[in-house]
Amino acid sequence: MNILMLRHSAGFEHTYLPNAEVTLKEIGAANGWNVTTTHRCDRITAENLENQDILAFATTGNLPFDDAQKEALLSFVRNGKAFFGIHNATDTCYDWPEYGEMLGGYFAGHPWHQEVNVIVEDGNHPATRMLGSSFKVVDEIYTFKDWDRSKTRVLMRLDNDSIDLSRGNREDHDYALGWCHTYGKGRVMYTALGHPDALWSEKWFHEHIIGCIKWAGGLED
Repeated sequence: MNILMLRHSAGFEHTYLPNAEVTLKEIGAANGWNVTTTHRCDRITAENLENQDILAFATTGNLPFDDAQKEALLSFVRNGKAFFGIHNATDTCYDWPEYGEMLGGYFAGHPWHQEVNVIVEDGNHPATRMLGSSFKVVDEIYTFKDWDRSKTRVLMRLDNDSIDLSRGNREDHDYALGWCHTYGKGRVMYTALGHPDALWSEKWFHEHIIGCIKWAGGLED
């Protein structure tokens, strides 16, 4: 399986990105997957995606994609391949609504950066089977706009009892932290976790990322 990761920062540059690159390459080597990483948005073309199975984003800001690149990305997923969004993949491409529709929503803020309790809604998924019914994590907790749980499969959500809910920005107080769905014939996977550098050294988080990739790539359901 071939995985291409784009880690271009047109906005805020996350410090975890070098750790994520190393982790994805180590995970790839351990599982027999070919992982390539790039900062260059011009690498996202129909020709370069032809031999890829999963396109992973850890990006920020509006990316300099032309119309052909945008169509190449959406067609890549629609026609049966996969997109894997990591943490800030929702904090990008605001000027491209079809991207947000494909991924499931956009970043709307991060009112909590603390230890929180996460409720696993769907433990029968490769990305959550190792997490139990709930778990604690210190992370930057994203909230989302243009997101609707009826349009996706929610895997985990914030336990609202573990935070000051008055700091949130959704009227429904529904703060998902991981989801997946199909897009055309392809698969879309997103985890909101991953901001702290140290998290990328945690065994359980490696297993979570592996599970995300296995589901996205159609290796496990």
